[in-house]
Amino acid sequence: MNDIHIQGTTHMAIARRTLLAASLAAPAILRGRSAAADTVTIRIGALKLIHSITPYFYERFLPDGYKIEIIPFESPTDGKSAVATRSVDFGTFGVAAAILGAAAKEPVVVFGSECNKGMAVVARKDGPIATLKDLKGKRVAIWPGSTQEVFIRERLRMEGMSIKDVESVRVSFSEMPTALARGDVDAYVGAEPGPGLSLATDVGKIVEYPYSTAMGSLNMIMATHRDMVTQNPELVKLVLKLQKQGSQYAMSHPAKMAAMTVAKLGMKKEAVDISVNNVELNWRMTPEMVTAAKTYAEHMVELKQIKAVPDFATFLDTRFSDDLSQAA
Repeated sequence: MNDIHIQGTTHMAIARRTLLAASLAAPAILRGRSAAADTVTIRIGALKLIHSITPYFYERFLPDGYKIEIIPFESPTDGKSAVATRSVDFGTFGVAAAILGAAAKEPVVVFGSECNKGMAVVARKDGPIATLKDLKGKRVAIWPGSTQEVFIRERLRMEGMSIKDVESVRVSFSEMPTALARGDVDAYVGAEPGPGLSLATDVGKIVEYPYSTAMGSLNMIMATHRDMVTQNPELVKLVLKLQKQGSQYAMSHPAKMAAMTVAKLGMKKEAVDISVNNVELNWRMTPEMVTAAKTYAEHMVELKQIKAVPDFATFLDTRFSDDLSQAA
């Protein structure tokens, strides 16, 4: 009887220790699951271009509890639509696409800047095109609804021409260098690193960098859905801070900017090394940037791309940029 009692007591003690160990382990497991569940995924839409490369640097500065998911887009209008439908939380794309959306009453809000410059008019190196006037009657690749389209239309107007003076061919930015090399087009109005690739392969030459208009070199912006601004302003603040940190880091480390572009976008290094010099990554909505955006919208009205300018009071929200610049 004593042996049975001792064995029973031993078994009960072991059982109690096992149960205690399990109970102590359980909170740790639950805490792990809770931490994973509490991680906030920020979905960023970015174009497959070097001047949309900043979001790839966000992870370097990302605080605990967040992760970045980047969704690449070929078209600026696709990126804009993703923001308007909340398929992504934030997007970086051309200001023209943003204005198109806002003018159509889509809930797109610009809260920061992504980059200036990054554009070029490129022609075949062995061809006769040397100036914009030489584009008359030529096949020119232009992506509809893009920032580049607005710039080339305005530059043609400044030269006494119009879009009707050229044969506009719809070609995506990534395909423009190939189309030029094949002879499908005589020139293109492209986005980096396309122009850099045409120069690196000795196929193309720069006709001009179209920054002489009243719109300056404004190119790409940071945008989000209006509901994000009202419902989660702290996340908007965080993303703009990441944009500031990422853009400043990339601009001060051009070799790393180039390396990131090669790694993430599959671009040729020799082309990207050239393109870096024509890209100005940034974040702040300066007074000059706001003025350029309004001028841009007015040009789009004149070109009949939109019927009326958007409501700038709701479309351009400088509060986050102003607060961040004051905190710096």
